[in-house]
Amino acid sequence: MNLPDPPRNTPMGCVSVPPFRVQGVSIAGEETAVQVPELGGCFDIGRCPRMALTSGHVALSHGHMDHSAGSAYYFSQRHFQGMGVGTVVCHPAIEQAIHNVMHAWVDLEAQKTPYNVIGLPPDGEVEVRNNTVLRGFATLHTVPSLGFVVVEKRSKLRPDLVGQPQAAILAAKNRGESVAVMHEVPLVCYTGDTMWGPHFDRPDVLEASILIAECTFLEPGHQSKAAIGQHLHLDDIVHLLKRSTAKAVILTHVSRRTHMSLVRKQIEEAVSAEDRQRLYLLMDSRPQRRSTDRPRGGESPAGPAAEGGGQTQAQTVDPPED
Repeated sequence: MNLPDPPRNTPMGCVSVPPFRVQGVSIAGEETAVQVPELGGCFDIGRCPRMALTSGHVALSHGHMDHSAGSAYYFSQRHFQGMGVGTVVCHPAIEQAIHNVMHAWVDLEAQKTPYNVIGLPPDGEVEVRNNTVLRGFATLHTVPSLGFVVVEKRSKLRPDLVGQPQAAILAAKNRGESVAVMHEVPLVCYTGDTMWGPHFDRPDVLEASILIAECTFLEPGHQSKAAIGQHLHLDDIVHLLKRSTAKAVILTHVSRRTHMSLVRKQIEEAVSAEDRQRLYLLMDSRPQRRSTDRPRGGESPAGPAAEGGGQTQAQTVDPPED
């Protein structure tokens, strides 16, 4: 009797947007965990892929199991491997549920695992490194949900003092005036699962250098299905691309039921050649050329015709200009 081959593990996707990498796994209904290692964090935790353990914090968009199931394992393995106490940042409405899960594991394991949970209200902030915060914003999904944007706060000289002699700046400071203003730079935005809504009018969403957005439905006629589950459709992404200034827009949460060749075809038909230059699919296994190497007229997010061979392929984006 010939037995079928066991299913292969899903290879991790990776898009390189210097100085950041966006890597992880995101398949609708199965698992979503998207890491930006240079920022020390992960968006959602899925089934806790190994790479997520290096993240000191997890920004949990909502409580659906394909996004949150690995939270207890994340806490446990961080502790077991001596990596420090892990932190999950989540909507306040599900904070107690995470405590309940961890309390249940005490009964199962007969031991306590150290962990940290932060209930973050919309527009609340958590510092993730010096001068950089994780900000939550309200989204629209079937359960309480948040999107997140990592914002760097830079101090700049007050505009009216630019070009003034040092003595004038010192005099203003001695008068008790603030000589600097805070300038916010949105680095990475992660929408989580959401339908279209007013959060896509936010400057910190539209101006993020990297925008990671779900796109669960792509086919014409599936807009109603997207609305039922409160997800985004490719039509929404087309609209978003016209408004976002992101260097790279990375699509996640595509269903396994939609073959990647069909995904590429739908994108090529719906998205302009100019916008395709900065549109990427996290789970596309085929490597991409740098945008400067692409032939005139652009290519679809599929990149070159060579298959990825089942291995993770980094899709490289030219570094953003300051």
